[in-house]
Amino acid sequence: MKYPRTHTAFLLLPLLLVSCGAPPSTSSSKDLTIHWNIPAVINCTTPTLQVVVNPHLRPGDPLGIAAFNAIHTLAPDYVRFQAWIPYPKLAVAELQPPTPQSTSWDFSLIDPILANFLSATAGHPTVMDFSTIPQWMFVTDAPISYPADPNQPTWDYEQGTQLRDPTLTELSDYYRRLASWYVSGGFTDENGLWHDSGHHYKFPIWEVLNEPDLEHSTTAEEYTRRYDAIVDAVRSVSPDTKFMGLSLGLPADESDFIRYFLDPSNHLPGIPIDYISYHFYTVPALDETPDTWQYTLFQQADDYLATVRSVEAIRRRLSPRTLTDIDEFGAILPTDAPPGIGPAPPPIWWNTSAAVHAYMYLQLARMQIPILGEAQLIGFPSQYPTLTMIDWATNQPNARFWALSLLKNSFHPGDRMVQTAAASSLASNIEAQAYLAPGGRRLLLINKRNRPVDVAIPNAASATALAVDAQSAESPARAVTLNNGSLTLQPFAVAVVIWQGGG
Repeated sequence: MKYPRTHTAFLLLPLLLVSCGAPPSTSSSKDLTIHWNIPAVINCTTPTLQVVVNPHLRPGDPLGIAAFNAIHTLAPDYVRFQAWIPYPKLAVAELQPPTPQSTSWDFSLIDPILANFLSATAGHPTVMDFSTIPQWMFVTDAPISYPADPNQPTWDYEQGTQLRDPTLTELSDYYRRLASWYVSGGFTDENGLWHDSGHHYKFPIWEVLNEPDLEHSTTAEEYTRRYDAIVDAVRSVSPDTKFMGLSLGLPADESDFIRYFLDPSNHLPGIPIDYISYHFYTVPALDETPDTWQYTLFQQADDYLATVRSVEAIRRRLSPRTLTDIDEFGAILPTDAPPGIGPAPPPIWWNTSAAVHAYMYLQLARMQIPILGEAQLIGFPSQYPTLTMIDWATNQPNARFWALSLLKNSFHPGDRMVQTAAASSLASNIEAQAYLAPGGRRLLLINKRNRPVDVAIPNAASATALAVDAQSAESPARAVTLNNGSLTLQPFAVAVVIWQGGG
């Protein structure tokens, strides 16, 4: 399979170091110094998002319609589709074990959501994750029930740790049939009956399960065996698909898990590890306010970067051709934990979360992590509301979405990141990074503080700026005026400066 654009940029770094051309090689003001001719790194990071299946994504729901329209407009690569536990009827295609008389295969509620997702992301590679194993495959003291109403959530569906079929045939057959339904037009069930779907989708990347360190208390050895079985099954009907493993919830605690999985000797011959993934959320304490968020959340992000460096060192040593997708990252309030609803966050929360995400995007770009996925498209009371990118009350994208849009449309894989320094008086308050791109010179600025920060912009006479802040609210990035050569970053603003004719 041909490498997507992101990975081509990563593999061809020497070819992408473009000349600075006629504009000055250094731009400076009292606050910023940019050395346009001193390369820092080639950007190979794609910012994207996660779509978690829930009832609002069912056809006809106004919030879901708005959400899919937003994805279509954004046109991102590598959006992660996750069919996950809270709504079993929307995530699991065979909810009852087969008998010699019948099977329970049913895609009638799953297909419409997936079809709308694939329509919204048409023309762009996606990451597919049907992460919930049918519960009946696990050994439990009694059968585990689930709501008859597909819109009613349950957080008790996943139970048990051991599969009832230790050979993994039952598990692999489920995923082979699931993939065949979407890729090959249908499948033959356990009783030899053909189920026709008419689907012939292409799945560029398939992620195997979700947070195995947390779900079903899966060990590294168990997960690796299940990964191999599922990959072999899906690949048998979709040979061009790439595969993603791990999807760890607590990577800082799982270095042994990561080492075991990335060691090729622990896998069956020929099983690929094309990508690994893992997750992280910044979470302030219950009694914190925006004045403490400005320190807590960014410090947690910095702590997580140490984990990324550690995981990358393991990956480079054991499986250097494997790529990394941090496919769940977000800031979340502690009142969010389901089934809690919690009070509505203050409006500045959305800008805080957007700034933390932009900060993480920039740091990971400096580390050349290929993909960062923002969690999540839709949240609502009882379903992680402070993670949402679409306001469940207004059906409008919020600052988290618009900051992602600004990043995605301003910076691209292959852009040259150059040496950028903020004055010592500003270095703890803002993050700054300049880029050389085919379209010209650009500067990413992130205000990490809950107060306005003024930044003197080099060569301001030829510069324009866009910002996502409290003033832009649920609208796209707004044009910001530079006054006397200075840009005022509002609290937790994410801004991009663009120079016309050279910076």
